[in-house]
Amino acid sequence: MSDLNWISAFIEAQAAELDIAHNTQLAYARDLKDFANWLERQHSQFKIASRSDVEDYLIDCDAQGLSQSTRARRLSAIKQLYRFAFEEGWRSENPAIQIKGPGRNKRLPKTLSEADVDRLLQTVRSFGRSEADRVRNTCLLEVLYATGMRVTELVSLPIAAVRGNPKMLLIRGKGDKERMVPLTGTARQALADWIKLWDQQQDKARENGRPVSRFLFPSGGKTGYLTRTRFYLLIKDLAVAAGVSPNLVTPHTLRHAFATHLLANGADLRSIQALLGHADVGTTEIYTHVLEERLKDLVLTHHPLAQDSDSA
Repeated sequence: MSDLNWISAFIEAQAAELDIAHNTQLAYARDLKDFANWLERQHSQFKIASRSDVEDYLIDCDAQGLSQSTRARRLSAIKQLYRFAFEEGWRSENPAIQIKGPGRNKRLPKTLSEADVDRLLQTVRSFGRSEADRVRNTCLLEVLYATGMRVTELVSLPIAAVRGNPKMLLIRGKGDKERMVPLTGTARQALADWIKLWDQQQDKARENGRPVSRFLFPSGGKTGYLTRTRFYLLIKDLAVAAGVSPNLVTPHTLRHAFATHLLANGADLRSIQALLGHADVGTTEIYTHVLEERLKDLVLTHHPLAQDSDSA
């Protein structure tokens, strides 16, 4: 079997047995193809690579300046590939099993203040070249901040999921796991306004012999819905228009803002975990650290004793 056949078989098994998400499959494939290409340059391949080969590859990744998180992810993919190969009988041992990864930097996620989000939500109502663009953009931002969805979950929402002015949305997340999230009143109104225009647009498409989209945010591209990249660029432009630093604003920082603002206003971690779709509450606990940092900054900035010590 060629290395590409190994990768294909591994990805298919992961998808079938563990129900991993499509984006995760693509990430595994990219990482393993990079390792396969490196081995080929060393006149080696998966079936004969040794522990020292894997270690040398990681050293080469470090020399390229790849981040700790990228190197850790690549080693994880290699370990899982060789564990699969061992179980299938393709290798008599796992050459990567005892290699320790570089670990990951536990950086606190960037987030936005409630004032920043308010500016974005106010600005988006007049942001866009046409009325349809403005209504759609408002809907995107209101629903994202109201639910804390991942960007792929948002842009790929089916129209059937939002019919009937729902108070709750059923979201299909990572690994096709489903969860329910509530909608705020402003998000429901933004949805209703956009669906009204959506229906008008799709009626025109039907009259012109074009198929009706099944997505809430349709696009003429291959996926049929607004791409993550397009939405990312849209958010950056919106930040500039709103006077918020574009370095702070991404779809994911709005997800972080959703969680951090809930926590700051009294929500418990278990509820936030369920709303975000985290498999482990340990992932959600990062937001307690974000809140702690914000509170510490607040005290150091505004407490009179802190100001007195600075001037002393």
